This record gives sequence, C-alpha cells and structure tokens, in this order.
Amino acid sequence: MGRNGRRSTNMAFTKLSVQTSDEDKGIPVASTPETDIWAVFRALRDARSLFGLRPGHVQTLQAMLSFLRPGHGDTVFASNDQICRRIGGIDERTLRRHIDRFVELGLMARHDSPNRKRYRVKSSGGQSISYGLSLTPFLARADELLAAAQEMENSRRDRVFLRKQILTRLAQLDEFDPENELSVHVRRVLRRKLSVAEYRAFLDEVKAQCEQMSTAVDLPKATKLPANDGQTVRHQSKSKKEQKDSERPSDKTIPPVEQLTSVCEQAASFAPTPLRNWHDVERHARTLAPMMGIHESTFDKATAKVGSKNASCAIFIILQMSNGIRHLAAYFHSITLGRRESDFHPTLLLERLSRSDQANA
Repeated sequence: MGRNGRRSTNMAFTKLSVQTSDEDKGIPVASTPETDIWAVFRALRDARSLFGLRPGHVQTLQAMLSFLRPGHGDTVFASNDQICRRIGGIDERTLRRHIDRFVELGLMARHDSPNRKRYRVKSSGGQSISYGLSLTPFLARADELLAAAQEMENSRRDRVFLRKQILTRLAQLDEFDPENELSVHVRRVLRRKLSVAEYRAFLDEVKAQCEQMSTAVDLPKATKLPANDGQTVRHQSKSKKEQKDSERPSDKTIPPVEQLTSVCEQAASFAPTPLRNWHDVERHARTLAPMMGIHESTFDKATAKVGSKNASCAIFIILQMSNGIRHLAAYFHSITLGRRESDFHPTLLLERLSRSDQANA
C-alpha cells in the first residue's frame, strides 16, 4: 500500500472535502466545499429509525469514518479486521451485514480490487484509482440527512409541547370532575408514544371537554333566570342587591320538600311514588345521580361535605336546569365539592326558578 494508503486513528478533524469524481475510473480528484462529516454522522444517528438502522450500524459507521483523513478522499482502506477492532471487537460476519445494509440504503459503495484488497494507486500524471469502501454516497446525502434529523427533532419537541398542554387540560378536568371518563382514558393512552397528529386530536378533545365544563361551572354567575320585571340576563359581576341577598343567613336554609318537588318537576316526574319527605327525596336523588353521569362516590363525597339534603337539592335543581347546563356531573361537582360550593343556595335558586316559571306562564 502506498503512502496515501496510511491509516490514522485521529478523529480531531471536523472538515473533509467531499470528492465528486469516480476515483475507480482514474479521474483526477476534484473537491466541493467542505462538509462537517461528524454533523452528518450525528444527523444519521438521530434519524436512524427512519432508515431502519440500529445502534450497531451507527457504531460501525462511526468507526469507518474515523479511518478517513482530511484531503485524502472518502474511501476507507482499512481491512475488515481493523474495522472490527476499532468498533470494539464485533465479529466479521456482523460487520459484513452492516456494510451490506449501508450499501442497500445507498449510503456506501464497494469498489473491489481484483484480489479484494483495499488500496489506492496513482499514475505519474496524478490520476488515481481507489479500491475500498466509499463513503461518498453518505456525504453526498448530507442535506437530506440533516433535514431528516431536524424534522425528527421538531416532531419530538412538538410532541413534548402538545403532551404538556394535554396534561394541563387534564388537571383542569380533574378539578371539575375527578371521575371524568375522558381524563382517565387519555391518561391511559398517554403512557405510550403517540404521533403529533394523535396528540393534536386528543388536545382538541380535551379542550372541548374543558370548555363544556367551564360553561357549566360559570352558569350560575353568568346567567340569571328571568324575573317578573322582565330582566332576563345579568353580567358576570353581581349587582349590589344580589351580593347583599347572597349574604343573608337564610340563604343556606333547606327548602321545604313541597317547594323542592313542585319547582323541580323534572326530577319529581321520574319518581315512581310521591315524594312526601326528605327520606324519599334523598333516596330518589341517589337514583337520579347515575342517570345524570354523576358517580356514586362523588355523590357520597358531596353528601359528606354539604349534607345529604343539600346534595339532593343540587340533583333536583340541576336536572330542572339541565337545558342550560352542558355537563351535569361537572356542575354538580363544582357546586358541592368545588370552588362554587359557597355560591350554591338551594332556596334562592328555587325562588328564581319559580319566578321564571311564573314569568313564562
């Protein structure tokens, strides 16, 4: 092997001239602008899954690149035995499989000599012929590999960003309704790796659910039932009179059963027998809750916190107002266990519902 065939283990260089000539045809070497071979290598390493490559393939390529010398072309002249040792002791059979895979992908080319040895010969006129493993195809596809790696990185970042958005929305859902079925399902699906399109679809679904719950939760403050004086709508902020009314000690009193059942006709209509006392009301409310999407455990927690009568009133009133509530379970959770609990006054709501019925009669 000639002087130009010497092999070096130095990997400190970062630039290598990309040759565009066919050295095996004896055409003088011509160079293109310098290419950072290790940047291209890292790009293929990061995007290896797109090409069906495993870590072992990447290690083989890294070892082969380490044999190249700046300004001496893109052909590896090292023997299979030398390459195996530099990789770390893999067997020659595995090396041949790796080389075959790179050749199949168009990232490497074989230029075999008659005796299968790897070397370069030059004429007196400066022409050369190289026999060995050419990495020119790999370097020629630098732009493609760099773009593929960047696309994968962009996709990774988008997936992380979308996942964080979904988790933030799920936390909102859990605040409204800890037993929300969509939240449970999405959290289960998030355990596996999803595509950007799948993440976007789940984010849209969770956003829609949050908007529905937000609408339900804000309903008591955003809407006032029609009164006799013709007023039909109020703003988010309460008037001074309403604030004063809400502070009256009598607001939290439990309404009579007769008032509850007469105003909340929807709930009463589902009862198989007349509701004569609070025992009948509470038992019927517990029957209605699952029909409204309210989990039994949520109803039990509400009963423990606000009392069985208040929880039952909430069931009756929500059912009566169901046309204006998008998510009944979220609304129930908010006014009994959530941040709207202090705003829930069964007696006042029944009075407003009664006035609304009279105004619409």
